[in-house]
Amino acid sequence: MTDTRQVTETSEPVIEARGLHFRAGASHILRGIDLTVDRGEVVAVLGANGSGKSTLVRALVGINTPSEGTVRLLGEPLGAGRRSAAVDWGRIGYVPQRAGAGGGIPSTAQEVVASGLLHGRRLRLPRGWRDQVDAALDQVGLADRVRDPVHLLSGGQQQRILIARALVREPDLLVLDEPVAGVDVASQEAFAATMERLVDGGLTVLVVLHELGELEPLVSRAVVLRHGKVVHDGAPPRARHDHDRVGHRHQHPHADDNGSRIPRDTAEARALDLEVRP
Repeated sequence: MTDTRQVTETSEPVIEARGLHFRAGASHILRGIDLTVDRGEVVAVLGANGSGKSTLVRALVGINTPSEGTVRLLGEPLGAGRRSAAVDWGRIGYVPQRAGAGGGIPSTAQEVVASGLLHGRRLRLPRGWRDQVDAALDQVGLADRVRDPVHLLSGGQQQRILIARALVREPDLLVLDEPVAGVDVASQEAFAATMERLVDGGLTVLVVLHELGELEPLVSRAVVLRHGKVVHDGAPPRARHDHDRVGHRHQHPHADDNGSRIPRDTAEARALDLEVRP
């Protein structure tokens, strides 16, 4: 007898968004976003500040309610409220933009990661939670910090604690919003090594980034936003390494200044300070 659930999980996109619009007062932030993420992909959402990257991922995980459009997660429709949908939130890990993992409250790494097991109607930690926490911390390379106060850890270590909190529920999908913003190079390298292990294990990842940086080898696809619209969905751009030259224009769009076209050839892409992989 065929396992229907397995067939569904294999065939359904992990994320499927159609016609997403988001308005906040007079601001029209998202303008008709279509996005599909298939199982096992590592998709980077790129774009300049104010392009709508964080607004998009917050809409995809039910924090922002779209003004128009639909979202399906793991094959289930996302309703008007995060907990009103049939989505199995235990299978989704979300790490917001970097903030102190302790939230201003003196907490140990163990306590912060364990809080990831409390979701939906689960108000008590399950049996064996300590083993689950230890395993999650081991995944991010911080097993030896289990009892350390989080506020004493570096910014990069705090970010990995938040990722462990998302991983402790063993999700199928991990959504990360600017995970390496403001993090030193050594911590970025440690973070990239952590993500490589997770991706090798089959985790699907949607990650918001300003630049690909250390995660470039892991990213299978890039979605570039400009003024709330998708202007590129395909091969990740290869950043040029001359951003510190005199007169450099720090620009990573795949469209002209009117957002009306996408450069197709390498020469044109280079003119926009961008290299496109063949």
